[in-house]
Amino acid sequence: MTRSRISVSVDTHARPEQVFSVLTDWPRHDEWMVLTRARVDAGDGRSAGSRLAAFTGVGPVGFLDTMEITEWDPPRRVAVRHTGRLVRGTGVFRVLPCEGGGSTIVWEEELEVPLGPVGRLGWRLLKPLNAALFRLSLRRLAELSDR
Repeated sequence: MTRSRISVSVDTHARPEQVFSVLTDWPRHDEWMVLTRARVDAGDGRSAGSRLAAFTGVGPVGFLDTMEITEWDPPRRVAVRHTGRLVRGTGVFRVLPCEGGGSTIVWEEELEVPLGPVGRLGWRLLKPLNAALFRLSLRRLAELSDR
């Protein structure tokens, strides 16, 4: 299995506590994460061991990304392990305070690329688009957190 890493970041005027609060309000993900709706499946959604489910797509066409929170360190870090059929690997959101105020939001994913050589070729084509969508999502999160 091939692993691939994506890391994007965006600066915001919002304090880390505000960013983390919006970031981890799972039902609000559709307000900032492109084409994605999320929900808490088990636990409180605010501690390690809680399970989340996120559907990415348009209407009924898309995929379900199931996850387990593996680290919960507000307002600095939340990490998940992707447990679904299609998306497997780890994801981390970090909220770093900036000198003078504001925050830097970092989204990192280390994903297992399925389907052998075909998957690796497809991922080479999709990775730049995926990174652009992640960056757009983080800009939307920053704007929402600034309100």
